[in-house]
Order: sequence, then C-alpha cells, then structure tokens
Amino acid sequence: MTNNFNSYIENPSADFWRELCLREGVPRHFEKGEYFFTEGQVARYLGYIKSGTLKYVVYGDDGTEHVIGLEFAGEFVTDFPFSLRGQKARASVIAETPCDIYCLSTVALGERLKTDPELKEMVMIATEAVFSTVYDRYKDLYIKTPRQRYNDLISRHPDLFSLFPLKDIASFLDITQTHLSRLRKNI
Repeated sequence: MTNNFNSYIENPSADFWRELCLREGVPRHFEKGEYFFTEGQVARYLGYIKSGTLKYVVYGDDGTEHVIGLEFAGEFVTDFPFSLRGQKARASVIAETPCDIYCLSTVALGERLKTDPELKEMVMIATEAVFSTVYDRYKDLYIKTPRQRYNDLISRHPDLFSLFPLKDIASFLDITQTHLSRLRKNI
C-alpha cells in the first residue's frame, strides 16, 4: 500500500511534471469555491499545487454533488489526459481552500505533444499511473468495507478532517455523513 493519498505521485513521471510546472507554469491563485475547471468544458490548465486543497466533483441528476477525488499541496490537478486532446471534462474541480497553483496551458501542451517525443512518453506513463490510482479506488469500493476504506484514507492523510468538510469525505468514501460519524466515533 502507498503512503501517499494519491498513489500516482509515486510514479517517476511525477518529477518530470513537477519540474515542468515549476519551470514553465504561471502561478495562479484560486479562492475557496472557485472552479479550476468545469464539467462539460475543456480544462484550460494542468497544474502543480503549491498550496491548498481541491476536490473533483460530479453531479447527480438531482443536482447532488458527489466527491470523486481529492488533491493536496505537492500534487497535480488536471483533467488528464483528456484536456491535452481538447476533450471536455467529465468532472469539475473546485478549490476547497485557497490554492496557489503553477498552471500550464493544456492547449500549448497538446500542441507540444505533436512534436515532443519525451512529452508524449511522459503523458503515456502518467496516464498509466493515474489509471492505476483510479482503478484501485474503484476496486476498493467493491472489496473493502466502509471501515476499511475509512482506515486507509486516514492512514494516508490523518489531517483530512481539518482540510475537507465531513460531507465531502463521506461522499468520497461513498457513505452517509452519519455512517462516517459512527466510524470516527468507534476508532
């Protein structure tokens, strides 16, 4: 098991992306509640998070928000690799706290992909790492109990409750807030 919340960060390509963002990225600030990108739109940026937290959300037919991902300082935020190909985002990303992010234009990166074999290789490697992270989470929804998922979550990020509201953590775990409160009480 990984010690990082998002296991993709342990992939060697993460260093490449971090260095690229720090070297070529434009620092941008996002206030709490501000969208980094919106479902149905092509994400404008790939970003390295200098500070702050963000959440990936999707909305049910009734408008209910469902949290499907969390990002922290030292990680990346993007609609990867879809935005590099000009595809619309299938989720939205919202700043949960004020964030400072080094942003790279996805349009410019998409153009570079056409002529830069190293970038193309890094996209492929990073896509596999992100897929692995997401697939493991998907699998865990079926094979682990809510308690096991909760224990895994807080073992990777013990300060999670100081960074995200209870409702977002419960949504990420795919349980009710009441169930999450019971899990927390019984630890």
